[in-house]
Amino acid sequence: MLGRRRKPPVLAEVPLRQGGTERQGALGRAELEALGGLADSIAGAGTVFATGPARSTVALGLAAVTTARGGRAALLECDLAEPALASLLHLEEVPGLHEYLEGGVEASEILQPLVLAGPASGRASEPLVCIVAGASEPQPVALLDSERCDKAIQELSRAYDLLVIDGPGLGEDAHSLQALSEHAGATIVCGSRPEIPRKLPLDASGLVIIG
Repeated sequence: MLGRRRKPPVLAEVPLRQGGTERQGALGRAELEALGGLADSIAGAGTVFATGPARSTVALGLAAVTTARGGRAALLECDLAEPALASLLHLEEVPGLHEYLEGGVEASEILQPLVLAGPASGRASEPLVCIVAGASEPQPVALLDSERCDKAIQELSRAYDLLVIDGPGLGEDAHSLQALSEHAGATIVCGSRPEIPRKLPLDASGLVIIG
């Protein structure tokens, strides 16, 4: 029993939207309500690290909820091996975190504003700030475990009410997952029940079930 990880609690269950979505990355009222409950359950975390198959949906939702409530939120994509956020939200693909970590651009050059619309707009007083992964990097461990990455996350955490890290998936190198989760006040694993393995490669604050 010594050293065995406890089973993380379920922090939220987010319903799947019925039918197709007209806009990539858009969130409906039911999703926002469920993610609002999640935001309440991890209030005060400051920085949240999301992994698992549905990590991008949950990461976007948490950041959107904070923005809709009038807070300042940033969404940081750290899946350098398989970037997806730029395509999902119709943002510029480069420059992004990858280019910043290699020293090619300054921090101000990778911040992209996303103006929320529909139910997600709420009481938003300013846009959600997004930092996409940038160009794909097949071997991202050294970049994600670097002092420059640590500094970027620390500065974003100080600048925003909530920083949500849209991390690599559970199959990524354990060192990358651990290096990123160490910055977080809460680590959440997101996906449907069959998708989430019984043995997780990192300690988690809780699960977010999609379905």
